[in-house]
Amino acid sequence: MAIEPGSKAPDFQLRNQHGQTITLADYRGGKNVVLLFYPFAFTGVCTGELCALRDELPKFVNDDVQLLAVSNDSPFSLRVFAEQEGLEYPLLSDFWPHGEVSRAYGVFDEEKGCAVRGTFIIDKEGVVRWTVVNGLPDARDVNDYVTALNAL
Repeated sequence: MAIEPGSKAPDFQLRNQHGQTITLADYRGGKNVVLLFYPFAFTGVCTGELCALRDELPKFVNDDVQLLAVSNDSPFSLRVFAEQEGLEYPLLSDFWPHGEVSRAYGVFDEEKGCAVRGTFIIDKEGVVRWTVVNGLPDARDVNDYVTALNAL
């Protein structure tokens, strides 16, 4: 079961596509976070979702908001994926221990071995304020994130 709005967001330490360690706590007190889980890099729906965010990036990476996208891919594959698609925001690897952060947020599919499509809007105090969880084949609507962020 996914983390519900009003819950404290579990902190984490994950490496991005450049090998740098990113934590949720890095943004506490400074920025709201759009934490987006997706199944795998290089797949059709995931590529479409992440490129839609790239195309609207100023709404999701600015003085008030930071986008963090998490998959169960290795940092090495995430780097190639980011370069191929022109993704300039952090792609975080929940590769090892496999799915640990995805499990903490309640979006890991044990049978498939990957995260489902879960998005969490986390405020500057580290509290989840909005969430949506879709199945593997169902893309999310970027405009819903904008609406949720505007409500903070």
